[in-house]
Amino acid sequence: MAAASVDTSSWEFPDVCRHYFGKFGQWSSLVFSMVSLVGAMVVYWVLMSNFLFNTGQFIYNHAHNVNVSDSEFGTNGSERVICPYPNTDPGGNDTISTLYLSSSGNGTSDVNDFQRYWSKTNTVPFYLIILLLPLLCFRSASFFARFTFLGTLSVLYLIALVTYKAVRLGFHLEFHWFDATQFYVPEFRLLFPQLTGVLTLAFFIHNCIITLMKSNKHQENNVRDLSVAYLLVGMTYMYVGVLIFASFPSPPLFKDCIEPNFLDNFPTTDKLVFVARAFLLFQMITVYPLLGYLVRVQIMSQIFGNHYPSFFHVLMLNILIVGAGVLMAKFYPNIGSIIRFSGATCGLALVFVFPTLVHMISLRRQGRLSWPSAIFHSFLILLGIANLIAQFFL
Repeated sequence: MAAASVDTSSWEFPDVCRHYFGKFGQWSSLVFSMVSLVGAMVVYWVLMSNFLFNTGQFIYNHAHNVNVSDSEFGTNGSERVICPYPNTDPGGNDTISTLYLSSSGNGTSDVNDFQRYWSKTNTVPFYLIILLLPLLCFRSASFFARFTFLGTLSVLYLIALVTYKAVRLGFHLEFHWFDATQFYVPEFRLLFPQLTGVLTLAFFIHNCIITLMKSNKHQENNVRDLSVAYLLVGMTYMYVGVLIFASFPSPPLFKDCIEPNFLDNFPTTDKLVFVARAFLLFQMITVYPLLGYLVRVQIMSQIFGNHYPSFFHVLMLNILIVGAGVLMAKFYPNIGSIIRFSGATCGLALVFVFPTLVHMISLRRQGRLSWPSAIFHSFLILLGIANLIAQFFL
């Protein structure tokens, strides 16, 4: 896209924006790039807090013979599914209102003491700082890249878990258009922009794809490898999402009870779900520093021309990132809303506006921009704007 004499092989998208739009394009694309990456890191912190809390809760209950009995807000039978927040905001409490604890070996005060020091929102997000803040300060992220294979194992286990649960629960879908009940599942809802906001961030990798793939041994296979990666990710999202939605028992529960983190719809005593949480927790602990490395490379390189100017600079940046994660995990641990707002915001600039403008400017300079092409690409920009605006009215 740049002049033939300019080597663009190592350019990230902020460099492309700088070439076409000057300093404004460079810094604005950097800001929106940080919205996506930091937004993903915030979601990771919320999820890690959730997984660590439930993992610790399972171990404590098992070690102290604490029995968990569910109220009517759940299904009966060998495969329990619960609605954790039937009447409250999912971010409002860290104790499931439909659960009552009774211990055969310890007094109630012991349970209360544990809950005081092991709270999903008040303590556990701060415990993660002790482990993750030092890891973020590593100069190189190659050590954590060695553990990326755990992501594959986690995904395979998650697919197997979802398949097993779906077989045990069966499908619960009702599509009676003219004789609908309160459990009717409509084919279309006005809340669909929530999905488009989430998907924008879920499939967004434009701002750091060069950084991720420049270390590949066979660079000529990058397009093929990236295409396969997108295909596998999309198939995984579809498989897990469709099966969980279809098998969620409605009746007696409602589909609206499905949590953004669907593992929360299973009791803390579920051993298979406990293993899934432990897998995902360890995977995220290894991936989180990689995301921090991408943030550091982009910010420090743009400001100082060096991705590791000093330990003090890196530490200050990491404290800001970790602080954002802790605050959101404590006051607003709703991963669905975090993903869709950050996704729609960064997606407006880096998915809809800047790539479209770069493409049209490049065609115009070559004298190949036609009116139908200009109208079509302008429509894409309007879609991005509408996608962002719609998030604030849902």
